[in-house]
Amino acid sequence: MKTAVYPGSFDPFTNGHLDLVQRASQLFDRVIVSVAINSSKNSFFTVEERMAILREVLASMPGVEVASFEGLLVDYCRTVGARAIVRGLRAVTDFDYEYAIFQLNHDLNAEVETVFLLAAKEYSFVSSTLIKEVARYGRSVEQHAPPAVSRALLRKFGHAK
Repeated sequence: MKTAVYPGSFDPFTNGHLDLVQRASQLFDRVIVSVAINSSKNSFFTVEERMAILREVLASMPGVEVASFEGLLVDYCRTVGARAIVRGLRAVTDFDYEYAIFQLNHDLNAEVETVFLLAAKEYSFVSSTLIKEVARYGRSVEQHAPPAVSRALLRKFGHAK
């Protein structure tokens, strides 16, 4: 079974993220969408909230699981039996950062390959930061994020309907 990990903060999960999960699930038998626990980062949603949202959004996708991890990604990959890490690239500006991470991960564990998927053009400008900013002012973000994400954001900002 070919297993890949798609790691991220997913704070919040966007349609760009969803597109990558759907495409990765065509390449791998098992895709583990893994919420990275980073205590030094101020997250909008808790890890538990992000995982609950992800489970709701990804529930109908066979072979896709939701989990969380703390520590080195390559160590987590070894633990779950993943031989690949899925990463998305929205623009050239993402490449330098992602390439540095790839090199470090490769140095730590050359058995885990990194697979880069380019963002679909309709999602290349979408970011979690921009989505949060729109929702902060009471606007739905369903054009750029799954409905469950839009509802959760509006609730969290006190705009629940």
